[in-house]
Amino acid sequence: MKNQQTLTNTIAFVKTQLQDAEGGHDWFHIERVYKNALLISKNEAVDDFVVALGALLHDIADSKFHNGNETIGPQTAREFLFKENVDSKTIEHVVQIITHISYNSSLDPNKSFSSPELDVVQDADRLDALGAIGIARTFNYGGFKNRALYNPEIKPDLTMDKETYKKSKAPTINHFYEKLLRLKDTMNTKTGKKIAEKRHQFMLGFLEQFFAEWDGKR
Repeated sequence: MKNQQTLTNTIAFVKTQLQDAEGGHDWFHIERVYKNALLISKNEAVDDFVVALGALLHDIADSKFHNGNETIGPQTAREFLFKENVDSKTIEHVVQIITHISYNSSLDPNKSFSSPELDVVQDADRLDALGAIGIARTFNYGGFKNRALYNPEIKPDLTMDKETYKKSKAPTINHFYEKLLRLKDTMNTKTGKKIAEKRHQFMLGFLEQFFAEWDGKR
């Protein structure tokens, strides 16, 4: 009962914190990741409570919207969970998930944390960057940052390190090649890999249509 009340309180907290968030990183993104995480967890030996909290709090203060500061999200989650009287071991695990979940974190060669729960939440988050919703989120964020849809003269950079990736202002289509189409091969779980494959194929079809329209062929 205590865990369920904590989750109810966490949902209310996240909804309040993200009420003015950009459309691709709002409460509905969190809700989709939460549902994806619960689905994946059914086939994994994990602590469901840690997974649920990690999914709900993973984007509580995304560094993209806080001048690149990667400490605000983990600290916000830590303070909230402490007030909820969550045990210290669970708090630390959730904080580590938030710290290491992002794609740009995976570009850091000094990454030092791993757990089955992180694997599940990371897969759930990455699934929301794939398929139809992934496409919608990508263009929503590109519009939010006033980026070009596509510029044939600016080629995707497939060799970016963490800092270069964070500072990139490339056209939105480049993001498909620099990140989205690479996610399928980074999935951790069997369920995640299966769902990612279908969403990956959907994106390939979208890109084929996009370039055909761009070139006046369809």
